[in-house]
Amino acid sequence: MDSIQPALYPDERIDEVNEQLRLIQKKNGLTFGTDAYLLAAFIRPQSSATAVELGGGTGIISLLLAAKEKLATVAAVEVQPAFSELIDRNAALNGLSHRVRARCADLRELRAKDFGKEVELVFSNPPYMKCNTGKRNEADEKYIARHEVCGDIADFCQAASRLLKHGGRFACVWRPDRLTALLDALHNARLEPKRMTFVHADASAEPSMVLVESVKGGAPSLYVSPPLLLYLPKTEKEIARRLTPMAEEIYQTCNFSGLFSRS
Repeated sequence: MDSIQPALYPDERIDEVNEQLRLIQKKNGLTFGTDAYLLAAFIRPQSSATAVELGGGTGIISLLLAAKEKLATVAAVEVQPAFSELIDRNAALNGLSHRVRARCADLRELRAKDFGKEVELVFSNPPYMKCNTGKRNEADEKYIARHEVCGDIADFCQAASRLLKHGGRFACVWRPDRLTALLDALHNARLEPKRMTFVHADASAEPSMVLVESVKGGAPSLYVSPPLLLYLPKTEKEIARRLTPMAEEIYQTCNFSGLFSRS
């Protein structure tokens, strides 16, 4: 990785993601977390596919997919101009400008013609929270990223459906306690859920997120994989929690395997 330090705004910092990626992040914006990485791993490799990300943020998911060569090209749609610019800067920082490009737009206005054609894949880590819930003393950038200010889950699903070709896939990560809202939105957008994985911190914890892959115009048939447990039980002598073997493999390869990826 090039060690040259890019120019930063006062509200920014650079984080090391892995051996391949560095990421410029806004101090007042959402930083990437487990949900973003797991979604990148959940997405099936389609090395020749053209994809669109809805709600790009810093661009981390698109960058992970490009760095791992899981997709050919990605257009990362982001409604906030400062973050749209940030996606392009992060792509340039990591030598991925030929694979990842930002598009500053409201996803509610997107059509397939905006990208020249219908695409094979759309993916998203959408805002999980309804407006007027949670903390409102957050910076505007973080509030917009967390809350359905610029589109709710129905808007995200409708946008995905408009952009996808028949048989194309939509992958997203979502909150289990709002799963019914996601399933209803998918149904109304003609996106049939085909694969679902619940993610738990450990065997005793409730699921903290759910990963869902849907197919445009697909026939009803849903595969719910075994739950993905992230951590082993912590012993009294351990200070830090240890990842389960499956979680360790996912973090190393950025891929789901075995029962978690069955069609």
